[in-house]
Amino acid sequence: MELKVTRWQRFGRDRLYANLPDGIAAGWADLKTWDITVLRAEYRDDVIAVLTPHLPNYPGQVHSAGAPAAEVLPTLPRLTPADDLAGNSPGESLRVLLTESGPGLWDRAVSRLLRRPTEWDSWRKGLAGERRVGAELNRLSRHGWHVLHSIPLADKVDVDHLLIGPGGVFSINTKHHHKKAVWVGDDAVKVDHGKPAPYARKSRAEAKRVVRVLERYCAFPVPVDPVLVFVGVTDLKVVATQLTVRVYRERQVAALAPLAGVLTAEQVEQVYSVARHRQAWRQV
Repeated sequence: MELKVTRWQRFGRDRLYANLPDGIAAGWADLKTWDITVLRAEYRDDVIAVLTPHLPNYPGQVHSAGAPAAEVLPTLPRLTPADDLAGNSPGESLRVLLTESGPGLWDRAVSRLLRRPTEWDSWRKGLAGERRVGAELNRLSRHGWHVLHSIPLADKVDVDHLLIGPGGVFSINTKHHHKKAVWVGDDAVKVDHGKPAPYARKSRAEAKRVVRVLERYCAFPVPVDPVLVFVGVTDLKVVATQLTVRVYRERQVAALAPLAGVLTAEQVEQVYSVARHRQAWRQV
C-alpha cells in the first residue's frame, strides 16, 4: 500500500501523517518524541515503513489506536443537557434574540405604520433563512451526517450550521436575500449590484475558528470547508476563481450528501462529540 506523508503543525504539536490514497490517516509520527501511532491496524507495517525514514532518532515506541498516546489532549467535562448543542434548532440564537430584545407591540405598530425597516426585520429574515437551510441539512442525517445549528462562539456571534460526516466538516453561513440577485467573488459578495459585503472572507475566517476548536480536542487533522448558502435569491453567479468557499442555494446543499473519504466513522463520532459540547467553544 502506497501511503502519502504530510506534515501537520498546530497547538505546539508537530507530526507527520501517513495517509491512504483517499486521504484518510492510517497513522502518524510525533516529531518531538519520535513515537509512531498506528490508527489502522491493517496498515501497521506500511505506516512504520513510510514514517521511519523521516525519524532520525528512531526507534521510538509504536502505539496502536486507543493505546495511551505520547501526549495528553485537553478534555471536556461530562456533557450535560445544558451544554449539549445537539438540541439547538436552526436559528436558535436569533430566536432568543428576538424573544429577549425584539420589539414590543407598540414598536411593531409604529414600524408598520411608518413602513420603516428595522434591525428586527433583519433578525426575522435571518431566522427564516436559517430555518429553511436547517431543514435541508437535517435531511442529510439519513446519509450518515451529523448536523448542529446555531453554535455560540465567545464574541456573541455564532456558526449558523455545522455539518459533520464522512466527507469532512462544513461550516455553513446562511444569507437570506429574498428576490435578490447575488454575485459571489473571491472575497466579497454583491447583492443587486450593491456595496460589496465580505461574506466569503468571513466564511473562511469562521472555518479556521472551527478548525482550532476541533483539532484542540481531536488527535488528528480535521479539515473544515467554509460554505455560503443563499436563500430566496432569483439569481446566483459565482466567479470561476472562487475555489475556497462552496456556494449553494438552499436546496443545493443536498450535493454534500455523497461526499466521503475524509473522516472515518470513528473520527466522525469523535468530532461530533466535541462539536456538540458548548464548553468547547467558550474560548474561541
